[in-house]
Amino acid sequence: MILEFLSLFLFIFGFIIGLGAVTVIDVHGFLARKSNYWTLATTRTHKVTKPMVWVGITAVFIAGLLFYSGAYLISHIILMILLVLNGIFLSFVVSPFLLKREREGMESEFLPKELQTKITISFVISIIGWWSSVAIFIVNLVV
Repeated sequence: MILEFLSLFLFIFGFIIGLGAVTVIDVHGFLARKSNYWTLATTRTHKVTKPMVWVGITAVFIAGLLFYSGAYLISHIILMILLVLNGIFLSFVVSPFLLKREREGMESEFLPKELQTKITISFVISIIGWWSSVAIFIVNLVV
């Protein structure tokens, strides 16, 4: 009973914190492709959303390990690996690039096209990964 409560609490907490932060930063990043204003806003916002995404991923990952079994657990682990790899790219490639540009006073300039393409792919992975995780959670509850 207590383990079920803890895992459900961690799921809800992780989805609220992590998916909320991901939604905010992904929308900012999408808008920043064509707007200097949103490029600046994204650079500033990611400093807040990045740790929140990691807290959310950690909570959801632990919740799934406690809650799932069988195919649900395997699907959960695959999705979490995908989201962690995506987060590593964003945290250790994109974030340092944005911070460097901010230090250089270039935080509102458009990002290079190649990086924009990679960020767009990351956006798709993020949305699919997080919402698939929510879907698996719901299916597991109702089936």
